[in-house]
Amino acid sequence: LSRNAFRERLRDNRIWFGPDGDGVPRIKRFLSELRKTGITPMTIWKHNEVEHSQAATQKLAKLFDGKKYFDYPKPVPLIERCLQLYTNKDSLILDFFSGSATTAHAVMQLNSEDGGNRKFIMVQLPEKTDEKSEAFKAGYKNICEIGKERIRRAGKKIKEESPLTTQDLDTGFRVLKLDSTNMQDIYYSPKDISQADLFSQVDNVKPDRTGEDLLFQVMLELGATLDSKIETTTVAGKTIYNVAEGYLVACFDPDVTDDVVKSIAQMQPAYAVLRDTSMKDDSTATNFEQIFKTYSPDTVTKIL
Repeated sequence: LSRNAFRERLRDNRIWFGPDGDGVPRIKRFLSELRKTGITPMTIWKHNEVEHSQAATQKLAKLFDGKKYFDYPKPVPLIERCLQLYTNKDSLILDFFSGSATTAHAVMQLNSEDGGNRKFIMVQLPEKTDEKSEAFKAGYKNICEIGKERIRRAGKKIKEESPLTTQDLDTGFRVLKLDSTNMQDIYYSPKDISQADLFSQVDNVKPDRTGEDLLFQVMLELGATLDSKIETTTVAGKTIYNVAEGYLVACFDPDVTDDVVKSIAQMQPAYAVLRDTSMKDDSTATNFEQIFKTYSPDTVTKIL
Protein backbone atom coordinates (compact mmCIF):
# COMPACT_ATOMS: atom_id res chain seq x y z
CA LEU A 1 0.00 0.00 0.00
CA SER A 2 1.07 3.59 -0.58
CA ARG A 3 1.47 5.84 2.44
CA ASN A 4 -1.75 7.73 1.65
CA ALA A 5 -3.71 4.50 1.15
CA PHE A 6 -2.40 3.19 4.47
CA ARG A 7 -3.41 6.39 6.25
CA GLU A 8 -6.87 6.24 4.69
CA ARG A 9 -7.42 2.67 5.86
CA LEU A 10 -6.05 3.56 9.29
CA ARG A 11 -8.62 6.38 9.59
CA ASP A 12 -11.38 3.95 8.58
CA ASN A 13 -10.24 1.42 11.16
CA ARG A 14 -9.33 -0.99 8.38
CA ILE A 15 -5.89 -1.88 9.78
CA TRP A 16 -5.52 -4.61 12.42
CA PHE A 17 -2.45 -4.72 14.67
CA GLY A 18 -3.20 -8.04 16.32
CA PRO A 19 -5.12 -8.85 19.50
CA ASP A 20 -2.60 -6.98 21.69
CA GLY A 21 -2.03 -4.06 19.37
CA ASP A 22 1.62 -4.81 18.77
CA GLY A 23 1.42 -7.25 15.85
CA VAL A 24 2.27 -6.87 12.18
CA PRO A 25 -0.35 -4.55 10.64
CA ARG A 26 -2.88 -6.33 8.42
CA ILE A 27 -5.72 -5.09 6.23
CA LYS A 28 -9.23 -5.83 7.48
CA ARG A 29 -11.71 -7.30 5.03
CA PHE A 30 -15.33 -7.74 5.96
CA LEU A 31 -17.32 -10.87 5.09
CA SER A 32 -19.89 -8.86 3.15
CA GLU A 33 -17.14 -7.64 0.84
CA LEU A 34 -15.59 -11.07 0.39
CA ARG A 35 -18.90 -12.58 -0.71
CA LYS A 36 -18.88 -10.19 -3.67
CA THR A 37 -15.37 -10.96 -4.80
CA GLY A 38 -14.98 -14.56 -3.65
CA ILE A 39 -14.03 -15.84 -0.22
CA THR A 40 -10.39 -16.75 0.21
CA PRO A 41 -10.40 -20.31 1.57
CA MET A 42 -8.28 -21.52 4.45
CA THR A 43 -5.29 -23.64 3.43
CA ILE A 44 -6.36 -26.55 5.63
CA TRP A 45 -9.92 -27.87 5.72
CA LYS A 46 -10.48 -29.91 8.85
CA HIS A 47 -12.42 -33.15 8.74
CA ASN A 48 -14.91 -31.87 11.32
CA GLU A 49 -15.91 -29.26 8.71
CA VAL A 50 -15.77 -31.21 5.45
CA GLU A 51 -15.70 -34.84 6.76
CA HIS A 52 -13.33 -37.53 5.52
CA SER A 53 -13.37 -40.60 3.27
CA GLN A 54 -14.32 -42.98 6.07
CA ALA A 55 -17.45 -41.00 6.93
CA ALA A 56 -18.26 -40.63 3.23
CA THR A 57 -17.98 -44.40 2.73
CA GLN A 58 -20.31 -45.03 5.67
CA LYS A 59 -22.90 -42.50 4.49
CA LEU A 60 -22.86 -43.84 0.93
CA ALA A 61 -23.33 -47.38 2.24
CA LYS A 62 -26.26 -46.19 4.35
CA LEU A 63 -27.80 -44.62 1.26
CA PHE A 64 -27.61 -48.06 -0.39
CA ASP A 65 -29.32 -49.88 2.48
CA GLY A 66 -26.08 -50.74 4.26
CA LYS A 67 -24.30 -52.19 1.20
CA LYS A 68 -20.79 -50.94 0.39
CA TYR A 69 -20.58 -50.56 -3.37
CA PHE A 70 -17.83 -47.94 -3.68
CA ASP A 71 -14.42 -47.47 -2.09
CA TYR A 72 -13.21 -44.07 -0.88
CA PRO A 73 -15.91 -41.74 -2.24
CA LYS A 74 -15.35 -38.03 -1.63
CA PRO A 75 -17.38 -36.48 1.21
CA VAL A 76 -20.41 -34.47 0.12
CA PRO A 77 -19.54 -31.56 2.51
CA LEU A 78 -16.09 -31.32 0.90
CA ILE A 79 -17.56 -30.81 -2.58
CA GLU A 80 -20.19 -28.50 -1.11
CA ARG A 81 -17.41 -26.31 0.28
CA CYS A 82 -15.84 -26.09 -3.19
CA LEU A 83 -19.20 -25.16 -4.69
CA GLN A 84 -19.81 -22.49 -2.07
CA LEU A 85 -16.46 -20.88 -2.84
CA TYR A 86 -16.42 -21.03 -6.60
CA THR A 87 -19.98 -21.13 -7.94
CA ASN A 88 -23.06 -18.95 -7.93
CA LYS A 89 -26.66 -20.13 -7.70
CA ASP A 90 -27.01 -20.61 -11.46
CA SER A 91 -23.65 -22.25 -12.20
CA LEU A 92 -23.17 -25.33 -14.36
CA ILE A 93 -20.79 -27.77 -12.68
CA LEU A 94 -18.84 -30.27 -14.81
CA ASP A 95 -17.16 -33.34 -13.32
CA PHE A 96 -15.12 -35.36 -15.82
CA PHE A 97 -14.38 -38.09 -13.26
CA SER A 98 -17.79 -38.61 -11.74
CA GLY A 99 -17.17 -41.91 -9.93
CA SER A 100 -20.02 -42.42 -7.49
CA ALA A 101 -21.52 -39.04 -8.48
CA THR A 102 -20.64 -37.24 -5.24
CA THR A 103 -20.58 -33.94 -7.14
CA ALA A 104 -24.17 -34.39 -8.30
CA HIS A 105 -25.20 -35.20 -4.73
CA ALA A 106 -23.42 -32.09 -3.44
CA VAL A 107 -25.02 -29.85 -6.08
CA MET A 108 -28.52 -31.01 -5.12
CA GLN A 109 -27.73 -30.69 -1.41
CA LEU A 110 -26.44 -27.13 -1.76
CA ASN A 111 -29.38 -26.14 -3.95
CA SER A 112 -31.70 -27.41 -1.22
CA GLU A 113 -29.91 -25.26 1.35
CA ASP A 114 -29.57 -21.93 -0.46
CA GLY A 115 -32.35 -22.10 -3.06
CA GLY A 116 -29.88 -22.35 -5.92
CA ASN A 117 -30.53 -23.61 -9.43
CA ARG A 118 -27.12 -25.13 -10.13
CA LYS A 119 -26.91 -27.86 -12.74
CA PHE A 120 -24.42 -30.64 -13.17
CA ILE A 121 -22.85 -32.70 -15.95
CA MET A 122 -21.30 -35.96 -14.80
CA VAL A 123 -18.90 -37.76 -17.14
CA GLN A 124 -17.69 -41.28 -16.43
CA LEU A 125 -16.28 -44.19 -18.41
CA PRO A 126 -18.39 -47.36 -17.91
CA GLU A 127 -15.72 -49.10 -15.85
CA LYS A 128 -16.90 -52.62 -15.08
CA THR A 129 -17.40 -53.72 -11.50
CA ASP A 130 -15.60 -56.78 -10.20
CA GLU A 131 -17.73 -59.89 -10.67
CA LYS A 132 -17.02 -60.87 -7.08
CA SER A 133 -18.07 -57.50 -5.68
CA GLU A 134 -21.31 -56.71 -3.87
CA ALA A 135 -22.10 -54.11 -6.51
CA PHE A 136 -21.94 -56.66 -9.34
CA LYS A 137 -24.07 -59.14 -7.39
CA ALA A 138 -26.65 -56.38 -6.84
CA GLY A 139 -26.90 -55.78 -10.58
CA TYR A 140 -24.53 -52.85 -11.02
CA LYS A 141 -22.38 -54.00 -13.95
CA ASN A 142 -20.34 -50.78 -14.08
CA ILE A 143 -19.74 -47.78 -11.84
CA CYS A 144 -21.95 -45.55 -14.00
CA GLU A 145 -24.94 -47.59 -12.85
CA ILE A 146 -23.93 -47.01 -9.22
CA GLY A 147 -23.67 -43.27 -9.86
CA LYS A 148 -27.09 -43.10 -11.50
CA GLU A 149 -28.75 -44.90 -8.60
CA ARG A 150 -26.88 -42.72 -6.11
CA ILE A 151 -28.31 -39.57 -7.72
CA ARG A 152 -31.84 -41.03 -7.60
CA ARG A 153 -31.56 -42.01 -3.95
CA ALA A 154 -29.78 -38.83 -2.86
CA GLY A 155 -32.41 -36.63 -4.51
CA LYS A 156 -35.20 -38.58 -2.85
CA LYS A 157 -33.50 -38.43 0.55
CA ILE A 158 -32.89 -34.67 0.35
CA LYS A 159 -36.56 -34.07 -0.40
CA GLU A 160 -37.74 -36.40 2.35
CA GLU A 161 -35.53 -34.70 4.94
CA SER A 162 -36.72 -31.17 4.10
CA PRO A 163 -40.16 -31.48 2.49
CA LEU A 164 -41.19 -27.88 3.18
CA THR A 165 -38.17 -26.24 1.58
CA THR A 166 -37.54 -28.63 -1.32
CA GLN A 167 -40.90 -28.62 -3.07
CA ASP A 168 -39.39 -26.93 -6.14
CA LEU A 169 -36.00 -28.65 -5.94
CA ASP A 170 -35.09 -30.22 -9.28
CA THR A 171 -33.51 -33.64 -8.70
CA GLY A 172 -34.14 -35.01 -12.17
CA PHE A 173 -31.37 -35.91 -14.58
CA ARG A 174 -30.91 -37.28 -18.09
CA VAL A 175 -28.49 -40.07 -19.03
CA LEU A 176 -26.72 -39.95 -22.39
CA LYS A 177 -24.18 -42.42 -23.73
CA LEU A 178 -21.63 -41.98 -26.49
CA ASP A 179 -22.21 -44.27 -29.45
CA SER A 180 -21.53 -44.57 -33.13
CA THR A 181 -23.74 -42.85 -35.67
CA ASN A 182 -27.36 -43.90 -36.00
CA MET A 183 -27.04 -43.94 -39.77
CA GLN A 184 -26.04 -46.82 -42.03
CA ASP A 185 -22.83 -46.51 -43.98
CA ILE A 186 -24.23 -45.30 -47.28
CA TYR A 187 -20.91 -44.71 -48.97
CA TYR A 188 -20.91 -47.95 -50.95
CA SER A 189 -19.14 -48.37 -54.25
CA PRO A 190 -21.21 -49.96 -57.04
CA LYS A 191 -19.15 -53.13 -57.00
CA ASP A 192 -20.21 -53.79 -53.38
CA ILE A 193 -23.94 -53.77 -54.12
CA SER A 194 -25.80 -56.27 -56.24
CA GLN A 195 -29.25 -55.77 -57.70
CA ALA A 196 -30.67 -58.17 -55.14
CA ASP A 197 -29.31 -55.95 -52.33
CA LEU A 198 -31.02 -52.76 -53.47
CA PHE A 199 -34.19 -53.24 -51.46
CA SER A 200 -32.21 -54.01 -48.29
CA GLN A 201 -30.67 -50.52 -48.52
CA VAL A 202 -33.97 -48.63 -48.44
CA ASP A 203 -33.70 -47.63 -44.74
CA ASN A 204 -30.56 -45.66 -43.96
CA VAL A 205 -31.01 -45.95 -40.16
CA LYS A 206 -29.37 -48.79 -38.28
CA PRO A 207 -31.97 -51.39 -37.27
CA ASP A 208 -31.16 -51.36 -33.54
CA ARG A 209 -31.77 -47.63 -33.03
CA THR A 210 -34.81 -46.27 -31.16
CA GLY A 211 -36.83 -43.14 -31.73
CA GLU A 212 -35.06 -41.47 -28.80
CA ASP A 213 -31.68 -42.31 -30.37
CA LEU A 214 -32.73 -40.49 -33.52
CA LEU A 215 -34.28 -37.64 -31.56
CA PHE A 216 -31.05 -36.76 -29.75
CA GLN A 217 -29.11 -36.94 -33.01
CA VAL A 218 -31.52 -34.46 -34.57
CA MET A 219 -31.43 -32.23 -31.46
CA LEU A 220 -27.66 -31.94 -31.79
CA GLU A 221 -27.88 -31.24 -35.52
CA LEU A 222 -30.52 -28.53 -35.10
CA GLY A 223 -29.03 -26.77 -32.09
CA ALA A 224 -31.37 -27.93 -29.33
CA THR A 225 -29.52 -28.37 -26.05
CA LEU A 226 -29.45 -31.87 -24.60
CA ASP A 227 -31.22 -30.72 -21.44
CA SER A 228 -34.16 -29.30 -23.43
CA LYS A 229 -37.63 -30.17 -22.22
CA ILE A 230 -39.04 -33.15 -24.14
CA GLU A 231 -42.75 -33.92 -24.19
CA THR A 232 -44.37 -36.89 -25.92
CA THR A 233 -47.88 -37.16 -27.27
CA THR A 234 -49.68 -39.87 -29.23
CA VAL A 235 -51.57 -39.22 -32.45
CA ALA A 236 -53.23 -42.14 -34.24
CA GLY A 237 -51.01 -44.48 -32.24
CA LYS A 238 -47.79 -42.72 -33.28
CA THR A 239 -45.34 -41.17 -30.80
CA ILE A 240 -44.63 -37.49 -31.41
CA TYR A 241 -41.72 -35.77 -29.65
CA ASN A 242 -42.02 -32.08 -28.85
CA VAL A 243 -38.65 -30.54 -27.92
CA ALA A 244 -38.31 -27.15 -26.20
CA GLU A 245 -41.99 -26.31 -26.54
CA GLY A 246 -42.23 -26.38 -30.30
CA TYR A 247 -38.66 -25.73 -31.34
CA LEU A 248 -38.50 -29.25 -32.76
CA VAL A 249 -41.27 -31.79 -33.36
CA ALA A 250 -40.40 -35.26 -34.62
CA CYS A 251 -41.96 -38.63 -35.31
CA PHE A 252 -39.97 -41.74 -36.21
CA ASP A 253 -42.68 -44.40 -36.11
CA PRO A 254 -43.64 -46.35 -39.25
CA ASP A 255 -46.88 -45.99 -41.22
CA VAL A 256 -47.35 -42.27 -40.58
CA THR A 257 -50.49 -41.00 -42.31
CA ASP A 258 -51.58 -37.61 -43.62
CA ASP A 259 -53.51 -37.05 -40.36
CA VAL A 260 -50.35 -37.46 -38.28
CA VAL A 261 -48.39 -35.12 -40.55
CA LYS A 262 -51.24 -32.61 -40.32
CA SER A 263 -51.20 -32.80 -36.49
CA ILE A 264 -47.47 -32.07 -36.45
CA ALA A 265 -47.87 -29.18 -38.90
CA GLN A 266 -50.66 -27.66 -36.81
CA MET A 267 -48.25 -27.49 -33.86
CA GLN A 268 -46.26 -25.00 -36.02
CA PRO A 269 -42.78 -26.03 -34.86
CA ALA A 270 -39.60 -24.33 -35.98
CA TYR A 271 -38.36 -27.71 -37.23
CA ALA A 272 -40.24 -30.91 -38.10
CA VAL A 273 -38.44 -34.21 -38.67
CA LEU A 274 -39.62 -37.62 -39.88
CA ARG A 275 -37.92 -40.73 -41.22
CA ASP A 276 -38.02 -41.40 -44.91
CA THR A 277 -39.46 -44.84 -44.19
CA SER A 278 -42.08 -43.43 -41.81
CA MET A 279 -44.49 -42.46 -44.56
CA LYS A 280 -47.29 -44.99 -44.89
CA ASP A 281 -47.42 -44.72 -48.65
CA ASP A 282 -46.36 -42.64 -51.64
CA SER A 283 -49.43 -40.44 -51.24
CA THR A 284 -48.36 -39.32 -47.75
CA ALA A 285 -44.84 -38.68 -48.97
CA THR A 286 -46.19 -36.58 -51.84
CA ASN A 287 -48.55 -34.60 -49.59
CA PHE A 288 -45.97 -34.00 -46.84
CA GLU A 289 -44.59 -30.68 -48.07
CA GLN A 290 -48.00 -29.41 -49.17
CA ILE A 291 -49.49 -30.08 -45.72
CA PHE A 292 -46.79 -27.98 -44.09
CA LYS A 293 -47.20 -25.20 -46.64
CA THR A 294 -50.88 -25.09 -45.72
CA TYR A 295 -50.68 -25.24 -41.93
CA SER A 296 -47.17 -24.08 -41.05
CA PRO A 297 -45.31 -22.52 -43.99
CA ASP A 298 -42.44 -21.25 -41.81
CA THR A 299 -41.56 -24.70 -40.47
CA VAL A 300 -38.28 -26.15 -41.71
CA THR A 301 -38.88 -29.81 -42.58
CA LYS A 302 -36.26 -32.56 -42.56
CA ILE A 303 -36.40 -36.20 -43.62
CA LEU A 304 -33.94 -38.74 -42.22
